[in-house]
Amino acid sequence: MTKLTLLRGLYAMAVAACLSSQAFAAELVLKPVLGLEAARAAVLAAAEAKARAEGWPCVIAVVDDAGQPILVVRMDNAAVPAGVELAPGKARTAALFKRESGALEDAINGARPAAITARSFTLMRGGIPLFLMGQVVGAIGVSADTPDHDQQIARAGAAALVP
Repeated sequence: MTKLTLLRGLYAMAVAACLSSQAFAAELVLKPVLGLEAARAAVLAAAEAKARAEGWPCVIAVVDDAGQPILVVRMDNAAVPAGVELAPGKARTAALFKRESGALEDAINGARPAAITARSFTLMRGGIPLFLMGQVVGAIGVSADTPDHDQQIARAGAAALVP
């Protein structure tokens, strides 16, 4: 075995040792994820129960932390036909801004009218982010007959998500 071959072998072993050590390993960020079953069994079920109990048929949407739809449900006799567009938009807005969509409505009507330039977002009440372990894992959006009803239904759904 030549010195060059020996040095190459030692170099390869040293590189392999460094790459496998904790000091050089890339760390992956772990985060909770909202799946279909939790969205359906907890968030949707609670929101739909609130809507039925109050007599407020509506559209309910649940999205993941990237604002992508997990589910959209249109109850029979939903008050606003456009709710199938509004509810997912409210949920997406809440997930991506990490705050209630109503906060953006307040900004437009108050000290920050420039917020209306946020294109492709639904700046209306009824979207609430869903938190788990201190992180946004998604959001719920509701379109019923009034903004207050939207908020109440969405809050009932959000409250059902417990760790």
